[in-house]
Amino acid sequence: MIVKLTKTMPMLFTGAAAAAIAVAPISIADPPPPPCVNADGTPCADVGTVGPGGATVDIPGGPEGAVGPGGATVDIPGGPEAAVGPGGATGAVPGGPGGTAGPEGATGCIPNVGCATVAP
Repeated sequence: MIVKLTKTMPMLFTGAAAAAIAVAPISIADPPPPPCVNADGTPCADVGTVGPGGATVDIPGGPEGAVGPGGATVDIPGGPEAAVGPGGATGAVPGGPGGTAGPEGATGCIPNVGCATVAP
């Protein structure tokens, strides 16, 4: 009986060591990141895309924008809007100033003040 135990003990220790090594990566792995939650408690969703032609973002109830080879746009609900491209740029604040500039010149308006145009 003693002979049989002495021959099987190395196999038992080898099996225990293999199990400990196999479980070790699980015990030291980083915990998964917390789930993404918006400020109102709803789960986060994919809000943008990126690809060779550019990128877009659209946050529900929030800002949206796009950028690509032809230029860029941004729109904040109830706030400023802007666009820029090879032909120039334009921007406006609701109820506030707005303007456009490009190769033909620039123009801008301020409510209750007036508008101005500048030639190239």
